[in-house]
Amino acid sequence: MTDIAKEVFGVVPEQGSIEKWTLSTASVRVEVISLGCIITSIKTADRHGNFADVVLGFDDLASYVSNPRYFGAVVGRVANRIAKGRFAIDGQEYKLAVNNGPNALHGGLRGFNKALWTSETVENGVRFSHCSPDGDEGYPGNLRVSVTYCLEKHTLSVHYSAHTDKTTPVNLTNHSYFNLGGQGKADIYDHEVTVFAQTYLPVDDTMIPTGEVKPVENTPFDLRAPVLIGSRLKELPGPGFDHNFCLWEPGQPREERHCARVVHPESGRVLEVSTTQPGVQFYTSNFLDGTLPGKGGASYPKHSAFCLETQNWPDAVNQPQFPDALLRPEEEYLHTTRFKFTVL
Repeated sequence: MTDIAKEVFGVVPEQGSIEKWTLSTASVRVEVISLGCIITSIKTADRHGNFADVVLGFDDLASYVSNPRYFGAVVGRVANRIAKGRFAIDGQEYKLAVNNGPNALHGGLRGFNKALWTSETVENGVRFSHCSPDGDEGYPGNLRVSVTYCLEKHTLSVHYSAHTDKTTPVNLTNHSYFNLGGQGKADIYDHEVTVFAQTYLPVDDTMIPTGEVKPVENTPFDLRAPVLIGSRLKELPGPGFDHNFCLWEPGQPREERHCARVVHPESGRVLEVSTTQPGVQFYTSNFLDGTLPGKGGASYPKHSAFCLETQNWPDAVNQPQFPDALLRPEEEYLHTTRFKFTVL
């Protein structure tokens, strides 16, 4: 049985009242706000029954309004990067805001993470809805979107749905930052990660996929067996992981797959992720630098959390050999991701 409660989290000028929904079972408590569908807290127990909040975030609404690192938010229309902020559909070019080096990132300057969504209760959860008008952040078509969070026992399920009246790229994900030792812990070096992917996407120096799909075997990207994040980061060139791992490739059946497992041996907490999406972006918070004041006065330095962003492959709208990124008027965009929290 899931307990559902609603309260006012605060008010944003010119947008209105922000609701906070709390979903609770005996083992997990999730808090979500209607601004950006942001997951502000996930509390789970360790092996001794002690609860801790395992996602990064803020104590105040004003920080979530700016939220420069997308803590807990739903990002879109298109999560991840689009090269040079440009794409073409049927010969017509569209230009987006460039907000990440030379590229567009996570939907633009005012993406879905900054939208005020309407909300309603559903069985074991809450559904958020949003209408993105034609031309919003440069994207074509009127897009109707819903994101539903359902909590059952140990598992938080996130269901995404969208319809459009004009062909447009869509790629939605949740951008929660996890530390299974508890938010505010200094790093994730003592976490063990497994990503069940045979291939990954190499990137250029602006983090755009080169177009290659490379086997993980005999590379630092081979996470098919549990590895300690801290030791593997030492082997990895660059600041850390920020790469798409390929869960299935074009032409393969689209079905829900177990994609990742992270274990924190000290607390015994385990996170398992499954998804219907073709990729998962494993990110080790390389761009956190300790300057954002987090919950409870915490400082969030580099490598203090990890993200598992289930998604289509980055820049797929510009790379026709990647899984199709376009939603057409006669289609429905649907995908599901599940986060299961248990203990060893």
